[in-house]
Amino acid sequence: MRIVLAMIVAVALLGGAPAASAGPICENRAGESVRCEDPRAMPLGWTLPLDERLEHSRTAPPDPTALQMAGVFILIVLLFTLIALMPDFDGWAPGGPDPENEGGDEQS
Repeated sequence: MRIVLAMIVAVALLGGAPAASAGPICENRAGESVRCEDPRAMPLGWTLPLDERLEHSRTAPPDPTALQMAGVFILIVLLFTLIALMPDFDGWAPGGPDPENEGGDEQS
């Protein structure tokens, strides 16, 4: 019963907390989002005119090709394959074999 009550109190406290809000974001003359304190920033609420925004979208870099996407996929598969081929590591436990003393005899 105490656990249920603690959960209800926790949910009520977390639900009543105010939401975090981010600071304002301004744009520069190129239409990029920058901090408003930046010297290149335009006034808060200013946006790039529509014709300039369309021009920027036409000159944007093209989407990746199928060959580039296949290369990224192969790279990720190779990375995971290398991780899978790594030897097992069981860790080290106190009282276990000492890797520096492979003979097994105790020396103090």
